[in-house]
Amino acid sequence: MNFDYSDKVKELQRRVHAFMDEHVHPNEATFVRQIATGDRWQPTQIVEELKAEARVQGLWNLFLPESEHGAGLTNLEYAPLAEIMGRSPMGSEVFNCSAPDTGNMEVLVRYGSAEHKKQWLAPLLDGKIRSAFAMTEPAVASSDATNIQASIRRDGDTYVLNGRKWWTSGAGDPRCRVMIFMGKSAPDNPDRYRQQSMILVPMDAPGVKVERLLNVFGYDDAPHGHAEVSFDNVRVPASNILLGEGRGFEIAQGRLGPGRIHHCMRTIGIAERSLEAMCKRLMSREAFGKQIARHNVWQQRVAQARIEIEQCRLLTLKAAYMMDTVGNKAARAEIAMIKVAAPNMALRIIDDAIQAFGAAGVCQDFPLAGAWAGIRTLRLADGPDEVHRNQIAKFEFQKYM
Repeated sequence: MNFDYSDKVKELQRRVHAFMDEHVHPNEATFVRQIATGDRWQPTQIVEELKAEARVQGLWNLFLPESEHGAGLTNLEYAPLAEIMGRSPMGSEVFNCSAPDTGNMEVLVRYGSAEHKKQWLAPLLDGKIRSAFAMTEPAVASSDATNIQASIRRDGDTYVLNGRKWWTSGAGDPRCRVMIFMGKSAPDNPDRYRQQSMILVPMDAPGVKVERLLNVFGYDDAPHGHAEVSFDNVRVPASNILLGEGRGFEIAQGRLGPGRIHHCMRTIGIAERSLEAMCKRLMSREAFGKQIARHNVWQQRVAQARIEIEQCRLLTLKAAYMMDTVGNKAARAEIAMIKVAAPNMALRIIDDAIQAFGAAGVCQDFPLAGAWAGIRTLRLADGPDEVHRNQIAKFEFQKYM
């Protein structure tokens, strides 16, 4: 495995770093202030301005591999760029590389019809609209997606949808125009992995209702948000089905593999920024007669943080390399391993950084508390740790069968 970055990637790293340093990081306070002023659920002016600038500079849709719509980067090439963007809470959106739009755009590129691409993919690629992914349900243990109870029933040239979803991230954004909805279209199929389908649902379809927006440890994540959404006899054209009936799990695996590793790439960026903040804080203050950075306990924590970041970065690159060379299915174990390792690593480092900042670390003056809340959800999003560990163990046992 060769993880050396090509000249093309090195140049993109330089450009993305420069954009972040010049435009994104200096405007983070403006971003927070604009959310807090007026209607929290309207897009912020600063992000819209920076999106226009990023597009002018050609730093747009970098996540799409082998596509005429993006930079044509492999997963391995995209990894260091996603890490840089992940350092800021608004970084990924500025480059039109934020979830869940990235995963939804990849679904449309791979599985969408020409009409789907014209109606939904094109405006998503342009950054004119946003999207959501409706999979998790409040009434069942959604860590086992075969539990999903929302229904997709064929009725002539339409499908009728009923059910309730939650943690539908992005549905609170007024720019959200379409959801990818997963439900059961053939509940009696003896193959439980062929019972589900995915279908495109416009947000303004009659019967779609955002019931409420959920907080994450007290954060509402406006204007993005995580919504509980009800579907009451929602009718959509039969042509909105993706790939065909019973293909929902197939699409989910194609979508969630890149989605999981993108989260891990961004998580490494957050961990790096937290370690940087911790080091600067420790070097700027004294306690018990000497610089805090000279206390052995902090040297141990900083050293361990560096070790764990490097370990996770290498595992992320290995998973990305395997996805590029042997495919997502063959890379399942590596994707599962990094999906467990990266959030847990980042949480330990953010927690140490909070400790280094003292009481300041848990208040709104610094981004550490918000970063911890966001990363903690990643131990649940796209499958909880326990499910991924089960899969890793199964792969391990198979070696000896």
